Amino acid sequence: MGKELSSARPEARAVFEEADDVLGFPLSRLCFEGPDEQLVLTENTQPALLAVSTAVYRVLEAEGQRPDVVAGHSLGEYSALVAAGSLEFADALRLVRERGRCMQAAVPVGVGAMAAVIGLDLSAVEKVCAEASRGQIVSPANQNAPEQVAIAGHSEAVERATELATARGAKRVIPLPVSAPFHSALMKPAEDRMRPFLEQVEFQDLRVPLVNNFDARKITRGDDAREGLVRQIASMVRWTESVQWMADYGATDYVEVGPGRVLIGLIRRIVRGARLIALEKPAQVEEYVRSQ
Repeated sequence: MGKELSSARPEARAVFEEADDVLGFPLSRLCFEGPDEQLVLTENTQPALLAVSTAVYRVLEAEGQRPDVVAGHSLGEYSALVAAGSLEFADALRLVRERGRCMQAAVPVGVGAMAAVIGLDLSAVEKVCAEASRGQIVSPANQNAPEQVAIAGHSEAVERATELATARGAKRVIPLPVSAPFHSALMKPAEDRMRPFLEQVEFQDLRVPLVNNFDARKITRGDDAREGLVRQIASMVRWTESVQWMADYGATDYVEVGPGRVLIGLIRRIVRGARLIALEKPAQVEEYVRSQ
């Protein structure tokens, strides 16, 4: 991922070169060539996604395109803060690599799990989780769309919640192929370990507002940006509320930068009639710039 853009645009190439220098290993080669078994490791995936999304943003910035408001889903909040001028890219790289390590170390492999519940709203999923917990942890982790909520927690509790959600009318419950129960209380050790790293980094006040994951509110202060990154680790990502806030703010065009179209798909289910654009490859970026 990111290889075509790096070859075509010097702004993108500079991002990958900086990432290689900061991290001390060829992240760019991992992004461009794999191997997949190394790229999918959380401590590598997080800086890789940050680098690709930042590369796309730097090209847009060079073309005079700047956002009115930014938001990012989970890890994407780091990319959003780089775009908003609050966090230096080099600092973000170091932080997300450490974030990946902290999150992976918080829960032994196999102890936790996640699943996506399709067809129930947040309130119904919260009730399912409360009944399924039985002394363990299971809770909503990602409020992705009005009737798409990811849950996370102890593997057994997630399995019980899966059965209950199906019985309560969920259209589908899909196990997620993740290495840890992200955005649940089981991630509290990772939150505690990340706080000192985040407190060592300078966060500038934002040039444009960010709608954060933790409580889906607009922030403009650097200190609030830092605290939001701490609190999101073990808390639910309030993506539906964040997108609704942006729609109420007046957003009509939503541009997803980086690999994939996952967020575009979610936003389509939250905001009707919005213009949705996903950008990763040079041709996509060029077509978007011409349309402005």
